[in-house]
Amino acid sequence: MKKIILVLILTTQSISAQYTDINIVKEVKVKNKGVVVSAHPLASEAGAQILKMGGNAYDAVVATQYALAVVYPQAGNIGGGGFLVGVKNNGEKFTLDYRETAPKKASRDMYLDKNGKANTDLSQNGRLAVGIPGSVAGFFATLKYCKLPMEQIIQPAIDLAEKGFAITEQEANLLNSHKEHFRKHNISSVVFVKDTPWKTGDILIQKELAETLKLIQKYGAKGFYEGKTAELLVSEMKKGNGIISLEDLKNYKVVERKALEFDYKGNQVVSMPLPSSGGILLAQMLKMANYENLEKYQQNSTQAVQIMVESERRAFADRAEYMGDPDFIEDKTSYLISDNYLKNRWKSFSFSKATPSSEVGKIIKQPKESTETTHISVLDKEGNAAAVTTTLNGLYGSKVVVSGAGFFLNNEMDDFSIKPGVPNMFGAVGGEANSIQPNKRMLSSMTPTILLKNGRPYMVVGTPGGTTIPTSVYQSIVNVIDFKQNANISVNMPKFHHQWLPETIAFEKNFPETTIKDLEKLGYKAEKWNQIGRTEMILLDENGNIHAVADGRGDDSVAVE
Repeated sequence: MKKIILVLILTTQSISAQYTDINIVKEVKVKNKGVVVSAHPLASEAGAQILKMGGNAYDAVVATQYALAVVYPQAGNIGGGGFLVGVKNNGEKFTLDYRETAPKKASRDMYLDKNGKANTDLSQNGRLAVGIPGSVAGFFATLKYCKLPMEQIIQPAIDLAEKGFAITEQEANLLNSHKEHFRKHNISSVVFVKDTPWKTGDILIQKELAETLKLIQKYGAKGFYEGKTAELLVSEMKKGNGIISLEDLKNYKVVERKALEFDYKGNQVVSMPLPSSGGILLAQMLKMANYENLEKYQQNSTQAVQIMVESERRAFADRAEYMGDPDFIEDKTSYLISDNYLKNRWKSFSFSKATPSSEVGKIIKQPKESTETTHISVLDKEGNAAAVTTTLNGLYGSKVVVSGAGFFLNNEMDDFSIKPGVPNMFGAVGGEANSIQPNKRMLSSMTPTILLKNGRPYMVVGTPGGTTIPTSVYQSIVNVIDFKQNANISVNMPKFHHQWLPETIAFEKNFPETTIKDLEKLGYKAEKWNQIGRTEMILLDENGNIHAVADGRGDDSVAVE
């Protein structure tokens, strides 16, 4: 275990871009400075650059999102959507829901063939898989909390798109592995495909995307949802079976929702409410684990993992049955996170055996949710905090690039229950609560979260990973609060995941074997995964030091003001 931690702490490497040189920095400790943690060093640096220009956490998080749309096209986006949780230094809390919505022409059975069988290829690839993008509207909704104008905030992303940047080994491998998908789903040529394979250090220049960003810079949100970009997007829809219209784009609205708040061992947890399931799942899992005094056990011990797995099992069963867009279903959040309900839910827990999933939920075949999301954590020197998780859903979303505009479109429609009981790409099963309806928002697992002590932000955390998002955030929080670990160990310790169905526990490949074997003796099924999530965490200690950690599982990086 000691060896793993040392390797992660020492990880740094240098990459170069045409317009700047920058380090991949994994861990930073500073005081009286703002910090940005994201999935890509150039995006983190864009956010830090905006902080240096006088921006606050909200300016920085918007700049970082725009930059990720350029340098991290597999998940960063202007063609997808996301959620923002914000806590200002005066204790004011807010959330922005800029999740994609179903187009007006969407219908409950739009992905079923004549025999009633679900066609997941249509919901996951190509133009029919696309929900109405919310990201750009979300960036403009965030302006209410910013200090700088959008023209300034968006500029670093324009520079990155126009001048290009050097791609990393991971990025080259991803582009090469998706070459045939890009060719299959795009009629016009796209900059992400070239004749020879991509290699580390190649410069990716995106002129069309730069022009799209300039239209947003000049015309505001209308530069995306109306005019040339909107027309290009709708034209792209018509090249296949896409159904998004100009009216759909013009009518898209961001929703500012009341944050989901609850107490965990004297810490005020602020997370995302429905249509993200993440906040509810986090509240349920933390509260159920607390019934067994989780802090009594050692981190990643058999008892600790069993408690956490069983809390995950029960929470995900509730996700399938009860959760969806609160504008379309009865919102049962207060009931689902109440002690009365959860204590009753926990009665079937036993240290002597695994609880069969059939005992905690009505078994229905599960959908799968994509892991290709991205998270940003920001804390500025004034103590304002922002946690944002954003996504295209699958890797490169629908694989469709808007011709003439240069950005990928999401495949977020797959996050609906395309047929109640049929798993999505992440294996998550859904019921009627998450069925497709026009203008409805699909259920999400994204869990951007901020923890407060004495009314002030002290932890900012989140991760990509589809249905593994809530369980990874859960583990990160208990690693700090219950197991008294520092930010680096909390983020980089091997993780595990359970989601009710399938009945298997997924363990990262370096997870302690003794714990896995002990759990198998109790009736648990185990499988090994290469990695789970890429958590970005910021912790403020009692001495005012900021500890910012970027996950060692990817090219994630910290930048300082």
